[in-house]
Amino acid sequence: MSLRLKSILPRSLFGRAALILIVPIITIQLVVSLNFIQRHFEGVTRQMTRAVSIEIRHLQDRVATQASLADAQRSLAEVAGGLELVVVLPDPDADDQDRRDFWDLSGGAVITSFREAVPGLRSVHLLTEPSRVRLGIDTRYGVMSVELNRSRVSASNPHQLLVVMVFASALITLISYAFLRNQLSPITRLAEAAEAFGKGRNLPYRPRGAIEVRAAGNAFIEMRARIERQIEQRTLLLSGVSHDLRTPMTRLRLGLSLMPEDADQQAMLQDVAQMERLVDEFLAFARGDAMETPEMTDPGLLVKLVVDNASRAGQAVSLGRIEGGGNVRLRPQAVQRALENLIGNGVRYGSRVRVSLTASERTVRMIVEDDGPGIPKEQREDALIPFKRLDVARDPNRGGGVGLGLSIAADVARSHGGALKLGHSDAMGGLRAEFVIAR
Repeated sequence: MSLRLKSILPRSLFGRAALILIVPIITIQLVVSLNFIQRHFEGVTRQMTRAVSIEIRHLQDRVATQASLADAQRSLAEVAGGLELVVVLPDPDADDQDRRDFWDLSGGAVITSFREAVPGLRSVHLLTEPSRVRLGIDTRYGVMSVELNRSRVSASNPHQLLVVMVFASALITLISYAFLRNQLSPITRLAEAAEAFGKGRNLPYRPRGAIEVRAAGNAFIEMRARIERQIEQRTLLLSGVSHDLRTPMTRLRLGLSLMPEDADQQAMLQDVAQMERLVDEFLAFARGDAMETPEMTDPGLLVKLVVDNASRAGQAVSLGRIEGGGNVRLRPQAVQRALENLIGNGVRYGSRVRVSLTASERTVRMIVEDDGPGIPKEQREDALIPFKRLDVARDPNRGGGVGLGLSIAADVARSHGGALKLGHSDAMGGLRAEFVIAR
């Protein structure tokens, strides 16, 4: 029961705050309506009905004391006008049962009060006209009909009170809505800024609102600044290291190129090339995509560009299905570098690689599949850990790597609000790398 109730409750903070506001207002309206209107106005209705009942009993007494029907009719005519009553004696069309609308709450009190106070009452008819009441009373000369204005027996204020209550409640709700919106909008802007920062975008944000919200906003700004400084310092550090290492490696390569070509010289050149590749991977992992500016990009065109570049480089890469479209704000160079790493891993361990794309309203999925041996399910999480080396069956960077290819791709996906998911390719039998970014 509690789970079913939670499923229908609003999930947003604004919706829950509005619910907390509206439920008490509706509850107060119901309590006031049931207690005040029903009890107070029904009591007023009974008092008014008993007053009219005295006049009707007076008519009954005059009819009972007359010797003939004609005398009774003359006597009724003398007093009916002064009492603002329309009397018909005898009335062959008089009803023999009570009639009222089911929603006429005060009508029930009118009928009950007349039956308690008027002897010989045959019927109370409240449907002849909306503003009239007709009574059927048994007398010695037949059924006497008495018709009077409805305002004499029931209070006319309940509807007015209901209108005032509804209007006041609506006004209070609108004022509270504006107040809640003003109080909750700073929280919404804070959530948008945090979500954008998680996707690699830096939205301008200034703390506003209540003291607690301002404190959370200031903490977020300080945290964002610390993370940006840390990324910048890490990038500058490793960029400087890589630059310092490239100079002696260039001298080594130049010196080796001047040596006679033999097996030792070729082996040393391969060692220098491996060292350069290690430096490049370290730098790519440290830099990530923090130094790039997001821009609106068509992911379909980006995937086609990466596949074309890989094909021109002699890699067996084909383009799969492209489903969906539309531009997405992303860092194209970082995404391209991540796809190239995934394609390179696929080509290294398989003979064919296929790249496809599926775009929806919330995500963009770039899928790289190969026909290689794949990665066992229990080792897929380890494959995404930086510097984590798998066994020789499927080392994601075999051939001189240090275990950063998949880690770089995973970092790029996370910086775009997504993730890198590894699985088994049913179509090709190898690894399925699903590079997901949020829109």
